Amino acid sequence: MKRYINQLLAGMVLVGAPVLTSCSSDYLETDPTESVSADVATATAESGYMALNGIAKTMTTQQYAWSQGCAGENRIFVIYENYGSQDYFYNYYATGWAPIMNLQYSTRNNTSYDAYPWYYYYTLVGQANTIIAHIDEATGEPGLVKFDKASALTYRAYAFEKLLHYYAPRWQDSNNGAADGIILRLDESTGGMALSSMADCYKQIYKDCDEAIALFKESGMDRSSNEVWIANENVAHAVYARAALTRQDYAKALEQAKLAREGYPLMDNTAYYSGFCRPTSEWIFGSYGDASENNWYWSYGTQYACNGYYAANTANGAGSINIDLTNQIPDNDIRKGLFLTPDKFPSYNLSDPTVPDAYYLTYGMLGIHNDPLWEEVDAYIEKRHAIGASAMARPYAPGYYYIGGHLKFYVFDTPGVGYLPFIRSSEMYLIEAEANYFLNNTTAAQEALVALNTTTDRTPGYTCDKTGNDLFQEIVNYRELELWGEGVGFSDYKRWNMPISRRGLAQGGSAHSAIAKNIAANDPNWTWVIPQWETDYNDAFKSTADESAE
Repeated sequence: MKRYINQLLAGMVLVGAPVLTSCSSDYLETDPTESVSADVATATAESGYMALNGIAKTMTTQQYAWSQGCAGENRIFVIYENYGSQDYFYNYYATGWAPIMNLQYSTRNNTSYDAYPWYYYYTLVGQANTIIAHIDEATGEPGLVKFDKASALTYRAYAFEKLLHYYAPRWQDSNNGAADGIILRLDESTGGMALSSMADCYKQIYKDCDEAIALFKESGMDRSSNEVWIANENVAHAVYARAALTRQDYAKALEQAKLAREGYPLMDNTAYYSGFCRPTSEWIFGSYGDASENNWYWSYGTQYACNGYYAANTANGAGSINIDLTNQIPDNDIRKGLFLTPDKFPSYNLSDPTVPDAYYLTYGMLGIHNDPLWEEVDAYIEKRHAIGASAMARPYAPGYYYIGGHLKFYVFDTPGVGYLPFIRSSEMYLIEAEANYFLNNTTAAQEALVALNTTTDRTPGYTCDKTGNDLFQEIVNYRELELWGEGVGFSDYKRWNMPISRRGLAQGGSAHSAIAKNIAANDPNWTWVIPQWETDYNDAFKSTADESAE
């Protein structure tokens, strides 16, 4: 195992696309196991940019040493964020996946579930470190050399920040950062290394982001407008804002969120209904997802898009929202319009004794034995599809509709081809609202919500005069609604130190009984343990653990 991990971190970089081009066919067309030496990958400014594309490909490519679906951010979104969240349900799979959805696997250090984020994000770190270590000697345009290094620093900061979400405690439980964080690998060495404190980890993320931002400015360059998979200055600010928010450094989070969204205006409602599968004006960071690099059955869209392969051909559905959340949102909100919520259907009555339907109370399926309800839901889907995404295949072809089923994520080619948003400017407005709330800037927090909800008419006529805990809950609700399915749900509730409380179908909620659970905020399962694969190979880590146990 030591040899295997060493190979991952020792100067091997995936190569990518020709530099500063915009054609989808130019994107990396190699297997993810193909790599080049550090000398070749960083010999020129142009090859360094190709190596950045290689990092981006790792973020959405199936890693073949792992189980099906272990495809970078695709996997992280689903298993580590959506499934374990308050408001994302996949009822068809709830029985089998209940241990993951109910946060029951995170203390098992010998499972692939525990190990995968560690493996994946340190793969990104290793690739970034190779670029950082060698790119200064590259030939070619000096501005591009600086851009390459800045982008690599941003990818590394992104990976460190995500690792802390899963393998470290909440900041408020860390004794002001004294608790163990993660291993800070900052070069190409692969020997034993102890965990760093959380304070040092966040200090390094800040340092990486600061250096990246300075280099981006010095470079005078930016990615092409549609290359959302390449980290640029806005991505660095956004990662900085996320890290500062999680660290409860609210002034820094506020400052960086505002900078991150510059040049990325909120999309209008037409774009909002266009399927979340192609970049829009507010995509700061995202995946590559063109059909020329089809990830087939390992893409996010194959299983989790409303017109992806599984939703279009099976009874699985594609994920649904918690109606306990949408019940708190005005019915005219355009985001609520992306979900099959009961307010839209006059024939909906979960407790109607004249419609004995086990599918209602087992999975939350709509209209299996209720023709009027089925017709209402089917007509709504047809209307929504015609308005927003008519150029793509229709959702849910078999007619298996779920309470709260989504019409948010589409694919534009089979079985699951589509881009995936990692960071949007909408999130930056929500970070501003949350940061201002904790800074006691009530008016500014209200204004951030109004800016998000009113300027594009996402909630027509929206105003906010709430204060105190009511204002905080308003921020929580709109963050959950805005970013539903975008891979932040678990981390948000962990950061907020809030319990998960899911109501079952029989109780008027929309969760399958297997996941209709309460998970306390102080439950130890909120933090994944360091994988055995790391502790077995890393002698320095084992020594640290032994000392702390004495």
